[in-house]
Amino acid sequence: MDDQTLLRYSRQIMLPQIGIEGQQRLREGRALVVGVGGLGSPVAMYLAAAGIGTLHLVDDDRVDLSNLQRQVVHDTDRIGMPKTASAAQTVHVLNPEVEVICSDRRLQGEALDTAIDDCDVVIDCSDNFATRFALNAACQRLHRPLVSGAAIRWDGQISVFDARRGGPCYRCLYPEDGNDDLRCSENGVIAPLVGIIGAMQALEAIKLLCTVGETLGGRLLVLDGLRMQWRELRLRADPNCPVCAQ
Repeated sequence: MDDQTLLRYSRQIMLPQIGIEGQQRLREGRALVVGVGGLGSPVAMYLAAAGIGTLHLVDDDRVDLSNLQRQVVHDTDRIGMPKTASAAQTVHVLNPEVEVICSDRRLQGEALDTAIDDCDVVIDCSDNFATRFALNAACQRLHRPLVSGAAIRWDGQISVFDARRGGPCYRCLYPEDGNDDLRCSENGVIAPLVGIIGAMQALEAIKLLCTVGETLGGRLLVLDGLRMQWRELRLRADPNCPVCAQ
């Protein structure tokens, strides 16, 4: 690392859990971020600021005026632009050293497997159960850690599902007939909530990439934003889960 790089990341390198070795792991790390909306915005920005090597951003949507209340990686001048391209601009301004890969379509089948196989950590910032179930199944199959977050109205949740270490997967937590009516487009969401959950997803991803601390594997954190109360739920693997029990 040159002097400018050391200066940029000096506050992280000072942490004994990170140091030069951990920063180098981040620099070599590859993260797949699925959904560049309310959750994906802070995830992409914090991972870029922290020094992630490669960000693969996936989203088939375009920036809309209604997004700007919470999707802080975009701005008014980018309305109508693909969200991945808009986010890539913000990331490049924030940290030009980060390589950004943009996929402006929903990844399915072989394309999804290839993207996951090419990364070190997957961050699920999507807003529908079909995508969440597909990501979970592929991450279990390819043994990639999955950082899952969700936010709606005043409530948020976050967990980590790491197939490398066993334990429950996302399918153990939710049945396959999940209710897709629970979206912020139908129910609303308070702006800072997605920032809180997204920032925590970025933190979990950094811990996984640097192999430090204790992740949220086997635990689900649930936030009641109106009361500002956190609950921690212990998760167990479902012995009949069609995904991870096989």
